[in-house]
Amino acid sequence: MSLVSKKDSQQLCKELKVVVEGKETFIDQQDISKMIDQKFGSVVGKDLAGIKVQQIEEAIEMLPYVSNAEVHLDMDGTMQVTVQQREVVLRVINKAGREYYVDRSGKKVPVTLKYVPHVMVANGNISEGYKQPLEMVESKLVQDLVRIAGHVRGDNLWENQIVQIFVNEQRDIELIPRVGREVLVIGSADSLDYKLRRLEVYYKNILPKVGSEAYEKVNVKYGGQIICERRGNWFIDSLQMKINMKN
Repeated sequence: MSLVSKKDSQQLCKELKVVVEGKETFIDQQDISKMIDQKFGSVVGKDLAGIKVQQIEEAIEMLPYVSNAEVHLDMDGTMQVTVQQREVVLRVINKAGREYYVDRSGKKVPVTLKYVPHVMVANGNISEGYKQPLEMVESKLVQDLVRIAGHVRGDNLWENQIVQIFVNEQRDIELIPRVGREVLVIGSADSLDYKLRRLEVYYKNILPKVGSEAYEKVNVKYGGQIICERRGNWFIDSLQMKINMKN
């Protein structure tokens, strides 16, 4: 949106100011300035009335790392560009080795060598690949992975404890903890809050009694159960097989 009045329509642009907002650093002020110069030519020295504000906004918003852009022409001759970066929550590495990021809305974002954000990584038996920037996630599996990553990102307990998401050969989703050697099997993102509460029961009531080396897998895939598989064999600890929420 331009703030230039008709009276100032012959005023020249004296300066281009770019502000890039957001937690990520996929792009910077120099990237935006360079893109504007390449697509529209240098704006400095142009008549303010001749600068295509809306087209510049739309071009910036076409960049895969940008969620929103606003361009203003101030009466002092300054062109102000404010860019909001896209926030990604998950990095996917599919079974073919293809990588991509996904934002909270489920849009895919390409990987760049310029910046590696600190986000959850999901790998393993994932088929869905990457075709073009900002395409929507298609499979329920990757949708589940995004949901889990978004939930973990906003939770102090799980953000500190979960370091990776893995999809096993049975296409069950597993959480890899920072502390402890056991794998946490949740199956899918269905009833996610309930499953995470079951895992809290494990960490608070079971782990302190048996230690972090006792179990190879802790499975909360099935409703109302915490199934603990002992390390080194396939014996399931029947004492901890069922713990009702009432307890």
